[in-house]
Amino acid sequence: MSYVAADPNLVSPTPQKGPKLDHETNPITMIIFLGMLAAGLLYTAYSVYTDVSASHMPVTTWAPFILLIVALLIALGFEFVNGFHDTANAVATVIYTHSLPANVAVMWSGFFNFLGVLLSSGAVAFGIISLLPVELILQVGSSAGFAMVFALLIAAIIWNLGTWALGLPASSSHTLIGSIIGVGIANALMRGQDGTSGVDWTKATEIGWSLLLSPLFGFCMAALLLIVMKFVVRSPELYAEPRGNQPPPLWIRAILIATCTGVSFAHGSNDGQKGMGLIMLILIGTVPMAYALNRAPAPNHVATFTAASNVASQIIAEKAAGYNVLGDPRPAVSQYVSARKINEGTYPSLSVLVKDIADQVAKAGALDKVPAAAVSNIRNDMYLASEAIRFLMKDKENELSKDQVAKLNAYKGELDSATRFIPLWVKVAVAIALGLGTMVGWKRIVVTVGEKIGKTHLTYAQGASAELVAAGTIFAADVYGLPVSTTHVLSSGVAGTMAANNSGLQMSTVRNLLMAWVLTLPCAILLSGVLYVIFRQIF
Repeated sequence: MSYVAADPNLVSPTPQKGPKLDHETNPITMIIFLGMLAAGLLYTAYSVYTDVSASHMPVTTWAPFILLIVALLIALGFEFVNGFHDTANAVATVIYTHSLPANVAVMWSGFFNFLGVLLSSGAVAFGIISLLPVELILQVGSSAGFAMVFALLIAAIIWNLGTWALGLPASSSHTLIGSIIGVGIANALMRGQDGTSGVDWTKATEIGWSLLLSPLFGFCMAALLLIVMKFVVRSPELYAEPRGNQPPPLWIRAILIATCTGVSFAHGSNDGQKGMGLIMLILIGTVPMAYALNRAPAPNHVATFTAASNVASQIIAEKAAGYNVLGDPRPAVSQYVSARKINEGTYPSLSVLVKDIADQVAKAGALDKVPAAAVSNIRNDMYLASEAIRFLMKDKENELSKDQVAKLNAYKGELDSATRFIPLWVKVAVAIALGLGTMVGWKRIVVTVGEKIGKTHLTYAQGASAELVAAGTIFAADVYGLPVSTTHVLSSGVAGTMAANNSGLQMSTVRNLLMAWVLTLPCAILLSGVLYVIFRQIF
């Protein structure tokens, strides 16, 4: 018996499973990418230079500027990593339903992430900062302040890169918040305090609930939406798997691209703000004369600020009746903000502090005319008063009327407009970092979301349901100033649609995802805590 060797030219090629994810890099695309990166860095450097020059800050040493450059690069690096770590949340569904080619989907997502950052409100940015220990925020320019910023950013980057390398869509929000808590605990322990005293647990609990409930919400709502769609939209092709590499019908394709756009925009508007808040801390710590106070307030700011101060001062003075303040009122207010426990010195000290702030602003005539030497002190006083009033309004034992709460809230708004602002160039720099980051290294997690959560191929309706719920959840969180995990909402949404469709779940992937989600907080806390101790010794 003789055997004939098979002609290799006659062997049928193995059909490709899934969409085409690898595309040759176009030299023009690379030039545009590098050009935008260089333009962003140059724009950032020029903006800092012009702002510092306008503040007439005396330059006696270059050390703060070297620290500023390093810290800004690390902060923008965090947003860049966040971009390619979270790209899959938006593009996996359009890629795996063949609605857009992978390279086009990534660039499309990057552009709308960019727009989301530019048009964001800033509420999430300062919600993140509120988690930090108040004494570190007030001394952000100190060695402890720099150790805090470097520790939490580097810890977040390490964990994000580690989970990305394993193809696990872990939460950048969880990572950053865990890093902040780790710094707070380490700082408290190093000062001989109880570790739990270093964190605003009220705010941490509020954010923790949003992060915990968002994946459950994503799972249930995406599943429910898919079931409702089956009753309302009776088009069989909507619930079918893609045929080969053919794109879906035009109307389905439009829905999927629209949902991808919504998630991309929402991700930029929410996640981009975390980097903004940290960059503002860096700027306040290194060049306070230029960034500690908002030097472009409303024209009538001093008049409205003075009026709101007088009203707030009267309310607080009524509560302080019978008590006098001897010496500096700031330690008593700081103690209240740290411990959130009212004592006999809280109200009288806060009353004196409010009057002192009003006197300093009135004396200067405008925020942009505050003397350089006094900028940091006024900013710290405003921040301290704002935080104290925030806790007082939440304290149920204070017996404040609704009218009093409204007036105190108005005064707090005036304080925040002076201290909680984000220059346009910061938004642009973060937008470029996040937008460009979405175009790099996205494949690992796209494969996990697109192929490894369910046992069957993602249908058009499943992709649309998961994306719609993710976009809606993130937009709602943005309105309320809460950082939610885009990764958790989208991944759990895909899992929810698989469960609702009886498609089955790959439990090994689900187990790995849950393990990564559970470990993110404790690992980030440990990493940042250790790094904070190390950086304290270095600085």
